[in-house]
Amino acid sequence: MKINFTINGKPQTVETDGSTPLLWVVRDILDLKGTKYGCGKAACGACTLHIDGEAVRSCSFQVEFAEGKAVTTIEGLSDSEENLHPVQQAWIEEVVPQCGYCQPGFMMATAALLNKVPKPTDEDIDNNIINVCRCATYYRMRKAIHRAAEIQNTKS
Repeated sequence: MKINFTINGKPQTVETDGSTPLLWVVRDILDLKGTKYGCGKAACGACTLHIDGEAVRSCSFQVEFAEGKAVTTIEGLSDSEENLHPVQQAWIEEVVPQCGYCQPGFMMATAALLNKVPKPTDEDIDNNIINVCRCATYYRMRKAIHRAAEIQNTKS
């Protein structure tokens, strides 16, 4: 089956079984390795990316449902290394990652949250950022989320 979508701003056509998880299309067919495999059950969030601006767990999202949609991975969150997304900038400033494996998923979930809630409270963060970090860098992530909101609201 041919599936047409846009990924990181570029039109893309892939030919694969429509029930293939989008995660495997992104990683194995399109060779974008930033989106990670974690649990395979949409529970941990390591595979989070955006579809039409919404955070989606790509390990359980069939690629056929991406038809005609805009997909954004961590590689497409910013337009260049010189012009980082506020979330990426905040993650660096707050030295968030420990092992780093889950961080692309957290950053994608955070970017989606900030698009909906420009000044999130701790409660907003708790209710929306439900990814899992085995290194438990949650305190630094919370600081980074608030910092990203500051950066984003300053740029607006």
